[in-house]
Amino acid sequence: MEEQPQVIDQMLNVIKTISVKELGGRKRVKISIDWTSIEYKGKPVEGLGGSEKGYAWNYATATTRVKGKTLILAFTRVEKGMTRLKIVESLIQQILALGLEIELVTLDAGFYSVDVINYLSTSSLEYPWVGIHRNFDGDYTVKLNGKKATFRLIVHQGREKEYLAKGTNLDVNRSIVVKWYDKVRTPIETSYKLIKSFLIFTSSRSWLFRLFIFVLAMLIYTLYLLLKGTTSKEDFRLLLTILLLQDNITILQEYLVKLFYPLFNSLELFSW
Repeated sequence: MEEQPQVIDQMLNVIKTISVKELGGRKRVKISIDWTSIEYKGKPVEGLGGSEKGYAWNYATATTRVKGKTLILAFTRVEKGMTRLKIVESLIQQILALGLEIELVTLDAGFYSVDVINYLSTSSLEYPWVGIHRNFDGDYTVKLNGKKATFRLIVHQGREKEYLAKGTNLDVNRSIVVKWYDKVRTPIETSYKLIKSFLIFTSSRSWLFRLFIFVLAMLIYTLYLLLKGTTSKEDFRLLLTILLLQDNITILQEYLVKLFYPLFNSLELFSW
């Protein structure tokens, strides 16, 4: 892996190309941004952030939902000290570089910051507890570290009768904000579960190798979306298990290309 780091960028390019192709010519997208953590116990690794259980490898993605498929449009690894704003900026700039327009952005409480709020002109964000114990819909100003941001705050009761807070700049009915948030935001959690189901087990502490196997899992997830309905998840995983037993990355790459050549060819993706 140390000798072939370019493989990571090649796989990311294929993932994005497949996703754009699956959009079917759409140029405006509603996206969800989130990060996922792969926690471990043991000695700290330089560059890793903390977690409830110690330390974690963190990765962030931006996805969109089209025809029942949660497509990955952007990716970044999250290092210790990386700000929420930097994560959001990186993902959004990647999407814009694909020639797409962003119609709606949804984020959860993990991205709650004045800088992120001010950066996004159109967004629907779920915020942590804001101290309002009733239904509410109006302007709200937050002040953090000498900075402030004013936005529309919607507080409503959830299914468990708890109060949920959502911040937005959208000038639409509150029920639409809640509906759009749930519809756009929820699928990204499912995508992470599927990606992790294709993740190779390793005890390696190498940032580069860990990054490689996560991006590989994202590529496998993306290919699975295209073949979903024609093969079972179990059969798909069995086939990939056989391929991943290869101890040479070049051989693995060649096998994946041969396996999906008809698909890549039809999508004009055969560029490795």
